[in-house]
Amino acid sequence: MMVADLTAELVAFPTQQAGPERGAGDERALCEYLAPMLRSAGADEVIVEVAARSDGGPGAYVFARWGTPHRLINVHIDTVPANAGWSRDPWTPYIADGRLFGLGSADTKGAIAATLVAIEATRPRDFGVLFSGDEEAGSGVIRAFLAGAHAAAIREVIVCEPTARTAGVAHRGVIGQRARLSGPGGHSSKADHLPKPIAKLARFAAALDDAGVRRRNDGPPGMRGTCLNIAALGGGVAFNVIPARGVLEWSLRPYPGFDRADWDREVAELAARTDPEIALETTIDHAPFSCTALAEHVRRFVRSVGTLDFWTEAALWAQHGKDAIVIGPGDIAQAHAADEYVPLDDLEWAVGVFRSLLRA
Repeated sequence: MMVADLTAELVAFPTQQAGPERGAGDERALCEYLAPMLRSAGADEVIVEVAARSDGGPGAYVFARWGTPHRLINVHIDTVPANAGWSRDPWTPYIADGRLFGLGSADTKGAIAATLVAIEATRPRDFGVLFSGDEEAGSGVIRAFLAGAHAAAIREVIVCEPTARTAGVAHRGVIGQRARLSGPGGHSSKADHLPKPIAKLARFAAALDDAGVRRRNDGPPGMRGTCLNIAALGGGVAFNVIPARGVLEWSLRPYPGFDRADWDREVAELAARTDPEIALETTIDHAPFSCTALAEHVRRFVRSVGTLDFWTEAALWAQHGKDAIVIGPGDIAQAHAADEYVPLDDLEWAVGVFRSLLRA
């Protein structure tokens, strides 16, 4: 089995989250396609399960085990929608200049192909493979797997993402938060005397930004600060109308060891000081990640061992007490971009890395 040929086959399966040009892809169809390959590699059990995506739509995963898995390779099967600017059809892969182009080639269908080629040549022992959906949207599928019995014995996880031959042992989390404030609204000629939700939220936004500035030196080396971002402030309908409601959205990227309770307390205090009627909610809550034990197994294959600047589902495995590492062919710089590609050399490199992890 040639790893580049297999990557091309997998790119041709549309598994994108819903986008403007096409609807959502079919995760189960790809899982059903992968299942016979896992069986032919001698797996003791292969199951395909349907699980709800975070948006409520149908997602899926395929899980294979050899014995009782203590170590597992996990690769997500879904992709983002095709970005604008593709020079060719995103689902028609092609090779040029030592690169394989196509949607998901780097993120992360090349890693699926490399896994399958690695297990074909090396019969695993007490090992598992999990190809799972919904990573690009909300991780509903991996949460469903982690809640099931098959996850119980797993101790170590290789989470595959395009890491440019770096072994990722830590990364930030992602928190999205929102504030709402309502008032009676009215004619702008009464603005001196009526509540102005957007103005109040603007003051709250400035206070949050100041809080982010105060925390710029917090955190471990290489991950200082919280990356607090004031993302949106809205609610107005016309220049001469006092809005009846306002909405403020912001995000931050917490480092490993971030004191979430202290942050929530500060946000609540700032909101109450601005206006006690401000209502707060958290819209996204992805924990940071930090693990190290698996790094020694791949150190000789990689350019470096260190932190990543993007979130991965390794954080969810770590929350369930599993040691994890993030590694895979390709570079995150190509992920989610037009004309996404994975270098052919990276695919072969990944096969070697995964074979070593099967034997370790």
